[in-house]
Amino acid sequence: MIDYLLALATVTLAWWISTGVVLLLNRLGLKWQKASLLAVTALVLVSLIYLPGRSEDRSAAGALLGFGQGLIIWAWLEMTYLMGVITGPRKTPCPPGTKTTQRFWLGLQTSLYHEVSVIAMVALVVLVAGDGPNQVAAATCISLWLMRWSAKLNLFLGVRNYNSDWFPEHLQYLDSYTRRAPMNLLFPVSVTVGTAVAVLLLGQAMATNDPFLRSANLLVSALLSLAVLEHWFLMYPFGESALWRWALAPESKSPPETDKNQQPGSVSSL
Repeated sequence: MIDYLLALATVTLAWWISTGVVLLLNRLGLKWQKASLLAVTALVLVSLIYLPGRSEDRSAAGALLGFGQGLIIWAWLEMTYLMGVITGPRKTPCPPGTKTTQRFWLGLQTSLYHEVSVIAMVALVVLVAGDGPNQVAAATCISLWLMRWSAKLNLFLGVRNYNSDWFPEHLQYLDSYTRRAPMNLLFPVSVTVGTAVAVLLLGQAMATNDPFLRSANLLVSALLSLAVLEHWFLMYPFGESALWRWALAPESKSPPETDKNQQPGSVSSL
């Protein structure tokens, strides 16, 4: 039982801190953003250098370190997007009255370069990790990548509880490509598949006595569970914004008149 609680606590804490830090950095000055991105870039390089050796580590600690490497790499990808370093060729709002198909292609252009960079980075992680038994870093990146795509597609099709005011000022135009709706056809599929995979991994963790396999499956299962929870945040207000109030303080001068319970556009969904 301690193993399960430790994995859940580790992933939840990492999720909470990483989301808050990214929100906070986007509300600080350019100097802080550049310094933080440079620091995380260095951590990414270190993670990639040590990834081949880590992939051969079949210990519980090795699984946890691999998970940390995956999170660092993903944090860098999100920071490059939210800070406007890597986005896409289109940086203007969607024209009013644009049809759904055209809105999709225009929306894709707003983040095209970043989508390509995400695919390239995930492929690089898989390649560098090789065929070693410890693939937790790769599994972490792949899970976040797929759930991010799922969240973005749900935003395109329509969600109930998304608040664009949590976007940095230079990305506010992205709101015009999203849609508000009480439900969409993809949402039930997203949460069902995500939950099913999380439960499957949890079952595999419970069925083994191998410390590495138990830790690896628990970490990825907990990560997917939180990603599914973020999907629910997009549809229903749970008062989750209070979790990151400390990260939003710098821009609290004139808060927008919006629902305070709305989803803050978390790290895996932007």
